[in-house]
Amino acid sequence: MTAPTVIWQKSTYSQEQGDCVELAVTAQGAVLIRESDEPGVVLSTTPSALARFLQAIKHGAAAP
Repeated sequence: MTAPTVIWQKSTYSQEQGDCVELAVTAQGAVLIRESDEPGVVLSTTPSALARFLQAIKHGAAAP
C-alpha cells in the first residue's frame, strides 16, 4: 500500500532560494509542517493547536 500524497504549500512571502516553512493537511485533518531545507523532518499537529501557537506568536507570548 502506498502512502497518500500530501500537497505542500509555502507562504507567498517565501523567497525562491529556500528557507521556507511549508504546510500540508492530511485526509484525516492533521496539519503537517516542515522546513524546506529539511523536507524529511515533518511535524504533525492539529488545526486548533496551530491556531493557538500562531496567536501566541502574534501576541508575543512565545518569545523567550
